[in-house]
Amino acid sequence: MTDPKSLYASKCVDAVDAAESIIDGSNLILGMGVAMPPGFMAALAERARERRGLSHLPLYYMHSNAAAAETILKPELMDILKPHSLFMSRHDRELEREGRKKGQIWVQFVPCLFHQVGRLLSERISPDCFVTTVSPMDRSGHFSLGTNADYGADVVRSAKRVIVEVNPNMPRSFGETLVHVSQVEMIVEHTAPLMELPAHPVGPEDTTIAHRIVDQIPNCATLQFGVGGVPSAVMGALGSHRDLGLHSELLSPPMINLIRAGVITGREKSIMAHKHVFTLALGDADMYAFMDDNPSIVGYPATWVNSPAVIRKNRDMISVNAAIQIDLTGQVNSESLNGMQFSGTGGQLDFVRGAYLAPGGKSFIALHATAKKGSISRIVPRLTEATVTDPRADTHWVVTEFGMVDLKGLSLSQRARAMIGIAHPDFRDSLTASAHEMGIL
Repeated sequence: MTDPKSLYASKCVDAVDAAESIIDGSNLILGMGVAMPPGFMAALAERARERRGLSHLPLYYMHSNAAAAETILKPELMDILKPHSLFMSRHDRELEREGRKKGQIWVQFVPCLFHQVGRLLSERISPDCFVTTVSPMDRSGHFSLGTNADYGADVVRSAKRVIVEVNPNMPRSFGETLVHVSQVEMIVEHTAPLMELPAHPVGPEDTTIAHRIVDQIPNCATLQFGVGGVPSAVMGALGSHRDLGLHSELLSPPMINLIRAGVITGREKSIMAHKHVFTLALGDADMYAFMDDNPSIVGYPATWVNSPAVIRKNRDMISVNAAIQIDLTGQVNSESLNGMQFSGTGGQLDFVRGAYLAPGGKSFIALHATAKKGSISRIVPRLTEATVTDPRADTHWVVTEFGMVDLKGLSLSQRARAMIGIAHPDFRDSLTASAHEMGIL
């Protein structure tokens, strides 16, 4: 039997060789966000630029990073590389805008609920090759997917070929993140800083909204938070709570602060007690260091973490997410802006549904009442975008700096009155007039 070290040595190649192994026309799946492999992507971009045996290569991923923008997401490569993003980042949006100027679609957006992404990429999209960043191999021969279980934990076991890029900065995490050296075809060694997410500034509106939500969170609740000023403000105000749990799509630095402070313990969780459950992590170097080799922090695929059937098992499940706009009936748009895809379907609806199904559970959609320095109301008669992230029948609590409403059980007329009541006062008369024109008041 070959020992892990010998297997490792036999599979080590440089990034150029790994990129050369990709078959033209095959479906290439890349790790998400922090897990996007910079060394491999640089070599693949160079191969495409030099037209070495590539004419059409579909790429599938979520939330590209700066390394992707500097390598594979370049305008001059779009005749060969065909990005398909399931969650748009700033880099995807910039490339999409450049393509539109030329009358072309360079980034294809694929709508999909996060808890279904693993299945989509494993079954609907034939995963010919999966390339992702992993932590160094341990003495038992296992790499770790580190920050990104998400769809990686599914695709790494379903792809026809797996190439891993070993980065010593990737933390070793536990849960369903381990990949044995025998399960990979090629190993590329590459050292680079991990993608980091700057801390979101917290404004006065965020603080006002946060205090409304914090009052609704009991001790021993299990939490899920998205990104933004409101989630950061809520977590910053939870210092006096006790024995909170974590079952969250995202692991972020404010959560680590609460774990360190002994506020998040997981002691009273209904499932996975004492474990801090996540599917993707995005933060800073300090957070990644805290995660490394920490058995209390466990990553599982979004197929499981984001499944409403699993989320509902957490007693007093609290979900807090942001929105771009909400209409008078409670329909939520959290992903489109000015006619363009801004982010993605993601896991918001997964947790909106799962939290409401949980005993004592609540979901909160938080947003500032206005945008563009108060000139635009974010509570609107009808969504101005075609995208509905959360259907009105699913929306639970909606919170602005002017108040909060529970939409469950309300008629359309009651919803309209409630939503107008938490809109900015400058827009309440026009919203009321629109509601009358719509026939719901």
